Amino acid sequence: MSAGAEGSSEARTPADPRKTKVQKNESKSKPLKRDATAIIDTGLRKTTEGPKVEDPEKEYVLDPTPPPLTLAQKLGLLPPPPLPLSSDEWERVKQRSLLQGDSMQPCPICKEEFELRPQVLLSCSHVFHKACLQAFEKFTNKKTCPLCRKNQYQTRVIHDGARLFRVKSATRIQAYWRGYIVRKWYRNLRKTIPPTDAKLRRKFFEEKFTEISRRILCSYNTNIDELFSEIDLCLAVNRSILQQLDERCGHEISEEEWEKIQVQAAHQEIYECSICLTPLSLHGDCQQAAVGSSGQRPRETVLLSCAHLFHHACLLALEEFSLGDNAPFHACPLCRSCYQKKILEC
Repeated sequence: MSAGAEGSSEARTPADPRKTKVQKNESKSKPLKRDATAIIDTGLRKTTEGPKVEDPEKEYVLDPTPPPLTLAQKLGLLPPPPLPLSSDEWERVKQRSLLQGDSMQPCPICKEEFELRPQVLLSCSHVFHKACLQAFEKFTNKKTCPLCRKNQYQTRVIHDGARLFRVKSATRIQAYWRGYIVRKWYRNLRKTIPPTDAKLRRKFFEEKFTEISRRILCSYNTNIDELFSEIDLCLAVNRSILQQLDERCGHEISEEEWEKIQVQAAHQEIYECSICLTPLSLHGDCQQAAVGSSGQRPRETVLLSCAHLFHHACLLALEEFSLGDNAPFHACPLCRSCYQKKILEC
């Protein structure tokens, strides 16, 4: 009894709540430790693909299941509806419709282009707007083709009209763009090349002249006071230049100044006339020519105020030949300065 009582007392003694909590935590953490695995993201994992987008131009049968049999059809009084067409049969119906050109023509019900609106193909190869066909069926309360009056037809949604409309729109846009480019090129060509017709040629040059005049007027400064002040300044500068020229060329050179100019010319060692390229007749040459010549008189040598020597006849011929013969002063052929001249005696 004592042993049984002791065993029963041990069985009845309540367990330590702290120990039970620890045991529960250990029991919970053990499977977590076993299931925990290290994951390394290498970037090679495939990303989850989103929902697939259906093709907007996918063709499908509008009524895939045949309608239920009526009582007359069940009793054999009327023929049952035809079986659904296969994909090959639908392809043949579509080819027949393309040969007829139904998608290129307007809808037979509303007489409008198909454009991008939903389009249906009947098993009799006729094409309509989906909304137009549904409205026709609702109005007649029977399923009959509006063109061939075929009963119990099957319908399939197609997109031939939308495809043809896109091609037609792209062609029209390209034609408009090419026309715009060609017209622009032609206008630029008409602006650069004058026409051959006399009236058009006159009009072309009148427009050119008007455009040039307008550009000149736009670029012209209308400040009259500034223009007059600039004219006065130019006139003052010209008067000062002419005054200096008059003082330089109109001043009489004295004998002493001529002697200095002659010494300067002697230092330059000028022995030939720069006009005719023949020797000059200086003092010694004149005496030798007078002794050894047979009566021919040597040409006179002229000294200019700029210390250049020439034959007098050559210089006179050059002065007569020059364009500024009517001018009051002449320029030296070498230094282009205004000069006074003196004939040297032999």
